[in-house]
Amino acid sequence: MATLSLSCFALPSKLRNLSLNGTSSSSNQSSWSSTFKSLSFSTNLSNNYVFSNGNLSMRTIQRPSRHFVVCEAAPTKKADSAAKRARQSEKRRIYNKSRKSEVKTRMKTVLEALDVLKKKPDVATEEIVQVEKLIAEAYFVIDKAVKVGTLHRNTGARRKSRLAQRKKAVEIHHGWYTQPLL
Repeated sequence: MATLSLSCFALPSKLRNLSLNGTSSSSNQSSWSSTFKSLSFSTNLSNNYVFSNGNLSMRTIQRPSRHFVVCEAAPTKKADSAAKRARQSEKRRIYNKSRKSEVKTRMKTVLEALDVLKKKPDVATEEIVQVEKLIAEAYFVIDKAVKVGTLHRNTGARRKSRLAQRKKAVEIHHGWYTQPLL
């Protein structure tokens, strides 16, 4: 980039030595290519002397009686948005993976606790309170995952409903469930 900008600033001094008044001859073309050799980005030169790659483009504009040389310096390229998107999506993927894993772990813990509770013939009150706390924690984690966008709200509702159904099945099994009055 530094050599490119220096070449562009040196252009007026190179143009003093260049004659564009006559017709294009082979000697003119060789002086033209030697004058602008430092501005080219490849070793081969095109017939109409257009140099275009990145930040600088040079071209001749030929009209019936005049010849112009145009030097355009384009702004530098912005940071690659695709690379930034990839970094962001990778960060989000890891974050979401962690949240989903936590939801699954909490649900599994609650479901296992409910299965143990269902298999026991006599259940202590402390065990019921402990399972209620586990369910409350699982609901909180599911709601948080829905709020931050890791889970869809319908998925969160379905998972909470699955826990509630299993809890209700345990209550019915032990005879603790009473039908709500409507």
